[in-house]
Amino acid sequence: MNAPLSPYLRAVASNVPALRLEQASFEHRGHRLLSPTTLLFSGCQRTLIMGPNGAGKSLLMRLAHGLLRPSSGQISWEGKPPVQAMVFQRPVLLRRTALDNLTYALAVRRVPRHQRKTLALQALEKFGLTSLAKRPARVLSGGEQQRLTLARAWLLNPAVLFLDEPTSALDPAAIKAVEDAVNEFHQNGTRIIMTTHDLHQARRLADDVLFMHNGHVLEHTPAQQFFNAPASPQAGAFIRGELVW
Repeated sequence: MNAPLSPYLRAVASNVPALRLEQASFEHRGHRLLSPTTLLFSGCQRTLIMGPNGAGKSLLMRLAHGLLRPSSGQISWEGKPPVQAMVFQRPVLLRRTALDNLTYALAVRRVPRHQRKTLALQALEKFGLTSLAKRPARVLSGGEQQRLTLARAWLLNPAVLFLDEPTSALDPAAIKAVEDAVNEFHQNGTRIIMTTHDLHQARRLADDVLFMHNGHVLEHTPAQQFFNAPASPQAGAFIRGELVW
């Protein structure tokens, strides 16, 4: 079980605007991919979104982040929209060096030119990528690319970090590096919303779990409750490792 939030994180949590979905749905070419969904993401939690392939996890993530608009219903922040960052399953990187990917992100944020390289190098060092600064980002290994995207997100100092299966197909060492980074974001006050298909990862990271099946949210409960007493038969089967469709 995860430890309770520290006094610092409890204080930070009160400053992170809540994200509310009110009967939000999504349709594509006449097919309903997400049924009307009402959810509240509040505080400085680490929410893990789980479910079988095709459940709608990535779709819900993109709607919450604002990359897609709902077909019906509303998605809104309770207060001023916070700084957000998103890390995808397949890293999205420019055809530039690792260092240049970071300095470009700082340029977009209008950070003064004379500060960009120093800040980028600090981020590379933090994520163990200093020796790869001049290497083209797209020739890095999968784990290195994912750490680079996390370094880029770190530079944004996001209040909310969305991660869409960021450790898919990575080796154990790379998975640990990503999970350590996620926990460090959280300890610095970032609200985490992350999809995963890995039950063990969810047990390690989750404060609460949102379980989806066939475009429906079936559960949104504290992690311990979800793993020990799932409310839906689909979630129970998923936890037991059975096929769910």
